[in-house]
Amino acid sequence: MTPTEILRHEHQIILKVLNRVEQIAAPEAPVDPAELAEIVDFIRTFADRCHHGKEENQLFALMAERGFSFDFGPLAVMMAEHDQGRAFVRAVALELEKGDGAPDVSIVKENLAAYAGLLRGHIAKEDTILYPMADTTFSPEDQQALLEAFERVESEMGEGTHEKYHALADRLAADCPARPEHDPIAAGGIHACPSFCH
Repeated sequence: MTPTEILRHEHQIILKVLNRVEQIAAPEAPVDPAELAEIVDFIRTFADRCHHGKEENQLFALMAERGFSFDFGPLAVMMAEHDQGRAFVRAVALELEKGDGAPDVSIVKENLAAYAGLLRGHIAKEDTILYPMADTTFSPEDQQALLEAFERVESEMGEGTHEKYHALADRLAADCPARPEHDPIAAGGIHACPSFCH
């Protein structure tokens, strides 16, 4: 499995949670602060620290070494979108941290909807444009170095962390309607995360 295949698989886990995020962002949907806290935790730990961490500190950094620029072009766009996503999540988290325990539902829904819309487009751009560019640029040695770097990230996250957030994503999305996205790895018969993710 290549580094970008691993990242695409992680996208599928994130998309499951986005399905639930979009449900909660609907005007008539109730907002459960406890569930909202789980979603914020998933985004900050799995989607941002683990997944975006691999992209920014490993994949993007290696692309920059191979001639891509952080100042303009695809890497600049991806980094800006990561930062914008963090701002949306921060706004939701601030509502959860209010002392009265009553988040402003309109602020929560506005930022959840914005985050989901941003990330769906972001994931599509990475899967169809950025990752293929990386794969055509990297040598076999580059690919192996990235795999080893990803393994270190997973080790730093702690044993069992990946499974914990996979299970959380499944639980959050349990009652969500199916979306047209599919997991290309599962479709190919590989249903488990790579062994080094654990």
